[in-house]
Amino acid sequence: MGLYDRDYGRDDHNPYQTSQTPWDRVQKPRSMTVTLIVINVVVFLVSMLFAGNGSGNGQSFDILRFFGFVPKTLLEPWMWWQFLTYGFFHDLGSIWHIVFNMIMLFVFGRMVENRMGGSEFLRFYLMSIIAGGFIGAITGLVMNSPPAAAEAGGQIAMAAPTIGASGGVIALIVMFACYFPQQELFLWGIVKMKAWVLAALCVGMDLLGSIYSLAGGETTTAFTVHLAGAGFALAYHYGHWNFGWLSLSSAPEIRGKMRQRSRRMKLKLHDPDKKLQKEADDADRLLAKIHEHGEGSLTSSERKLLERYSRRQREKRNQ
Repeated sequence: MGLYDRDYGRDDHNPYQTSQTPWDRVQKPRSMTVTLIVINVVVFLVSMLFAGNGSGNGQSFDILRFFGFVPKTLLEPWMWWQFLTYGFFHDLGSIWHIVFNMIMLFVFGRMVENRMGGSEFLRFYLMSIIAGGFIGAITGLVMNSPPAAAEAGGQIAMAAPTIGASGGVIALIVMFACYFPQQELFLWGIVKMKAWVLAALCVGMDLLGSIYSLAGGETTTAFTVHLAGAGFALAYHYGHWNFGWLSLSSAPEIRGKMRQRSRRMKLKLHDPDKKLQKEADDADRLLAKIHEHGEGSLTSSERKLLERYSRRQREKRNQ
């Protein structure tokens, strides 16, 4: 093998080198944003295969109802996994639901991922979906009626589940605005505005929609899920959060810190010299108090402490 055949001797601009090596993957890691888009598209296509298919007994398997959530899910902890899976399913009645979400995920996700790093970006995105799911279920219970299922107008009954990646996408838009507030964007390719203006516009529209929904208005958009995603992004940014502790690779480090802390606690509990020194300091403080204010100024607990210290000193002299 020659020098230029090795991974570190490759020329990235050489048109004759077409195969990818592990070294290439380190230099150009796979985009987590693109991976999420691929997963969403695959899930959408699989969902279409189940649409209207019978299960053999005259009933059909509703994949959206199975993986989406309803307010009642909040009261069923064994079904809480739906607060994550709902974010990967979209309305089958309108392709624009998934198309719009994936375009926004691609546009804003790449920049946020570059700023956070792939692993933290994935944790942030998934946690924003989970937060949106929980808040959506809570507000659904408060309204005493199930929220609308599809975030973009499907022909779904009143008790239909909530689905869609919009909560995570709104979180990315707000996060992008926090990182690059003065970045100029073109809304629909026409209207020019700064990133913070776009984020404020999105949050404002969702806020108005949430008020309308909570007031009893009928809507097919999960506005509260969107607001939860936006609020989560703001809390993450201004709270300087980091979900690195959720990484499996950090588990040994966490266990090591816990063992170290446990050892320090044990050493602290079995340090007689330190305990005796503290007792002597307390006794000096109480003697000074007696000298200044008299013996009557001592409380019962202070008297016991001073008697215990005097007894220990007598025992030490008698040894």
